[in-house]
Amino acid sequence: MFKKRKIEKAFIQFVTENEANLYRFAYNYVKNQQDALDVVQESIRKGLCSIHKIEDVSVIKSWMYRIVINTSIDSNRKHKKVHPMESEAIELHLLGGTDKYENIDLKNALESLPHNYHAIILLRFFEDLKIEEIAKVLEENANTIKTRLYRALKLLRIELEDGIQEDQRYEKNETTYKRISKY
Repeated sequence: MFKKRKIEKAFIQFVTENEANLYRFAYNYVKNQQDALDVVQESIRKGLCSIHKIEDVSVIKSWMYRIVINTSIDSNRKHKKVHPMESEAIELHLLGGTDKYENIDLKNALESLPHNYHAIILLRFFEDLKIEEIAKVLEENANTIKTRLYRALKLLRIELEDGIQEDQRYEKNETTYKRISKY
């Protein structure tokens, strides 16, 4: 009885201290503020409902991230092909503001990765988890995670290099077009 109470307190403490991280992680999956909030709320509910399955406090972090991943995937399936626009983006377009294109190539490259690679990159570089922690979250072998991480980085590098080459081709064509149009 005392052990279960200790696990419940640790779970509540983890959720309280990491709610912003859980939200950011969910947002990377669902790409919508409201859906991300719903995913976090549903994940916490699922966690509370199945807290009795946890035997050790040390697994709460990886267990909770796993719940958020699964809930995000479920949310995406439910809302398939529906991508509501954020209210800030709507206001920005209505006011004629400028778009922010910071790291758009990286964002597009990340979104083009297969799910298992995408999750590893997010957990490793955006949530700053160690390989062993990622292995617990994804319920995989640590060596498998390392291999997938290197493959994902290689795919990202290829994707980003292709984007750079495409930009250079475009710039070259623009320069050629300007020279030709002078004559």
